[in-house]
Amino acid sequence: MSVRDDQIIKELAHYIHEHPSEQMALMPVYDAARDHAQRRSCTHGRRCPLVVTGAVVVDESNRVLCLRHEEGYALAEARPEEQDSSLSEAALRLLAEEVGVRDVWAQPGLDGPFLVDVTRPGHHRYGPRLRVGIRYLFRAHSGAVCPSVIEAGAAAWVPLGDIGIPSVRDRLQHHLTGTR
Repeated sequence: MSVRDDQIIKELAHYIHEHPSEQMALMPVYDAARDHAQRRSCTHGRRCPLVVTGAVVVDESNRVLCLRHEEGYALAEARPEEQDSSLSEAALRLLAEEVGVRDVWAQPGLDGPFLVDVTRPGHHRYGPRLRVGIRYLFRAHSGAVCPSVIEAGAAAWVPLGDIGIPSVRDRLQHHLTGTR
């Protein structure tokens, strides 16, 4: 079993346990990951869900770190690579590579994924497969991003209300205010 399949199964199981209302939507993804792990290959003819991971980094002013993407800014997300030992490490690797962010810490009290969001084919840039985003919540000081990166426009601290993914914006708002 690859580390990636193992991590996907572990993180989805943890998330489903923490968010039972989302179980029905996520069980097909969980089942596909278990099938991959058991067979040690894809038998779905490349129709299986594509898993990406992302770090939602929030600063002391409750702004969210976004990277330059096409016409604006977007949350950082990446496909896990073989050298990544965990999905959260893959999310942080992207931030370190793209904008040099290294001084982040896990959100206290949040051991697993912050959010698992699913996007249908045609509504994302990854092609004809279902996209599953496993997102982790981190905190950082706004100074964790070099000012020259911000000035060059490679990244920006974006107010929570400007986050374009409603599931992320809403979950983060509820988390920061302590409501469910």
